[in-house]
Amino acid sequence: MATTSPAQPNTAGPVITRPRSGRDRRLYKWASVFIPLIVLVGFARTYYLKGLFDTPAIPGLLVHIHGVVMTSWVVLFVTQVSLVAAGRTRLHRRIGVLGAVLAAMVVFVGVATGISSAVRGGGPSNLAGLRFLAVPLGDMLVFSILVGIALYSRRRIETHRRLMLLATLSVLSAAIARIPLHFIATGGPSAFFGLTDLLVLGCVAFDTVRNHRLHPAFLWGTMLLIASQPLRFMLADTSIWISWAARLTR
Repeated sequence: MATTSPAQPNTAGPVITRPRSGRDRRLYKWASVFIPLIVLVGFARTYYLKGLFDTPAIPGLLVHIHGVVMTSWVVLFVTQVSLVAAGRTRLHRRIGVLGAVLAAMVVFVGVATGISSAVRGGGPSNLAGLRFLAVPLGDMLVFSILVGIALYSRRRIETHRRLMLLATLSVLSAAIARIPLHFIATGGPSAFFGLTDLLVLGCVAFDTVRNHRLHPAFLWGTMLLIASQPLRFMLADTSIWISWAARLTR
């Protein structure tokens, strides 16, 4: 994952230019603080600090693996931001190889966990569960598209870092949905998707004001992320989706 990079000539790769001011780094530094904080608050009662709360038991090894993989992704994001801020871009690029492998694990385990949850909820006999399966699978599709193009664009630093930030924000909805606030608990997808979108739009607005232009990666990446949300529910109401989801959960 890449954020802003200081000037460091490198004959083996592209020359990375220094941003005009430290404010360009500030977005990623704040993201590296608030993203893990949101994840911690969201999953404190059911995962990280579960021993302090009277919450249901974690349902199986797969959920533990999912928790470890997603936590590792957040830790990697924070690490990569910190390395760039410290000027250690060579190490940042080397760890990026691990990031590609971890991203694939996020998608694979995320899909498996979503399907497993639908199975526990009743499988093909639970229409609500089959419809809701579109949410986690949609998250994984959007994440994989954003990360895939970010990795392909890794030499285009300005595009790469923005897409990696969007990819990480795109998987925050599960944590936001579990934040113990009444309006989130009762608001359903409108609440947790809405708050996710506010975070995304806040980052895009900050970057646009700072650079006096809306970067194309933020433009189409944000459009993809936000447009995917209602499209999931439109798809989930179709007989094609119900039939396909039922086969996945048998």
